[in-house]
Amino acid sequence: MLQGFEWNVPADQKHWKRLAGALAGLRAIGIDNMWIPPGCKASSPHGNGYDIYDLYDLGEFDQKGGVATKFGTKGDLLELMAKANEVGMGIYWDAVLNHKAAADFTETCRVVEVDPKDRNMVISKPFDIEAWMGFDFPGRGEKYSSQKYHWQHFNGTDTNATNSKNAIYRIHSKQWSKFVDDENGNADYMMFSNIDYTNEEVKQDVKRWGAWIGKELGIKGMRLDAVQHYSEVFVREFIDHNRKSVGGDQFFVGEFWVSDVKPLKKYIERMAPDFYLFDAPLLYNFSRISTTRGADLTKVFKNTLVAVKPENAVTLVMNHDTQLGQTVETPINNFFIPLAYALILLRADGYPCVFYGDLYGIRGEHASSPSCGGKLPDLVLARQLYAYGVQDDYFDSPTCIAWVRRGTWDKPDGLVVVMSTARANEKKIFVGKTHAGETWTDILGWGLGKVKVDEEGYGIFFSPRTCVAVWVNQEAEGRDRFGKL
Repeated sequence: MLQGFEWNVPADQKHWKRLAGALAGLRAIGIDNMWIPPGCKASSPHGNGYDIYDLYDLGEFDQKGGVATKFGTKGDLLELMAKANEVGMGIYWDAVLNHKAAADFTETCRVVEVDPKDRNMVISKPFDIEAWMGFDFPGRGEKYSSQKYHWQHFNGTDTNATNSKNAIYRIHSKQWSKFVDDENGNADYMMFSNIDYTNEEVKQDVKRWGAWIGKELGIKGMRLDAVQHYSEVFVREFIDHNRKSVGGDQFFVGEFWVSDVKPLKKYIERMAPDFYLFDAPLLYNFSRISTTRGADLTKVFKNTLVAVKPENAVTLVMNHDTQLGQTVETPINNFFIPLAYALILLRADGYPCVFYGDLYGIRGEHASSPSCGGKLPDLVLARQLYAYGVQDDYFDSPTCIAWVRRGTWDKPDGLVVVMSTARANEKKIFVGKTHAGETWTDILGWGLGKVKVDEEGYGIFFSPRTCVAVWVNQEAEGRDRFGKL
């Protein structure tokens, strides 16, 4: 899968068109599905969609500063969907269901202030505030949904419009959800006006939206934003309703962003067997190993989701939140980024997600060129062509590891990956007697020279210093496509 955006894509209302133009090329190198940004109307034309205003406005109505979202109009979005269907690319929608932003008017409601470090601790007596909790969607009216939102549909907010004081306010007559993470005592409140999933009108409206957008666009699944911050009971209801309404094969991956794998494992065990989470612990391991002198590369998968629940893990190297300058900035040393991509793309376990910013570059204050020296498309293509079959690991050195994929009857070529975080290194690797006599070279062009596989099926494969090499038979099908992407 490809995450089809980074935080700083231009607010030019042309991103849906950019993605549509890239689909055929992406599909050709092996990108099967794309996670696109939350294209519901945000608080302004520059909003990335996580400041969500109206679920049912996909760039169709004149609200919050214009018709189009940051990414384009609904018409542009439908054209993207049509092109994706034409090339055989699945599209995953980024669903922001925790909160609403940019209310149309304030309402008086009774609240208590809570301790931001312990949301279960009330630090005030009940009092009235003017809260931005009135949503009547004047530009859309009642098209697609007649549901309006008022303070009764939320359980918390962060601003008292009477005195402009920012704090965390819980509606006095309500409680935080019990079915959330325990960050800061209770993780239900995250930002803006926090949706209350004990309210039946809310639950029915959001479930209707899930079925509506699934059919309206023909998406293949969803990324659920910030699932640790709203009721997992509702998450299960939402997924079940969506699959019954749209199709049983709808894909769902949740963002539950913690460094500890244990709560991720427990969350998955309470969900449907085919529910996925992003492997945040693996990304933190990449960061730690790449920035720590003497770190042990053989422990790269220790305490990760892909190690304990490989069938439920979406693996990644970076995303819009972890890129430099963002909320959970997690730096990975540049030399290690191609190693990290080899670790998620060319191994048997996990569902890898490639980041738009690594493929096309990042804009803004921390602008950067495409990562991996421009070789990321080659690594993606290598997965499509050669990453099949039995996998044997050579994790026997803290600074140099390797593995082999032996291929299958219909994808026989296989590959060898060798990587080093220190000096140049080599390993004797068994690729199989069926490959005896073949000459293997590095598809990335970083490991110079050739490797001759001996009659017993062994070769001496090497990696340059602080680098990775991906070795494949020089006569393998598709070798002529590398270095041209």
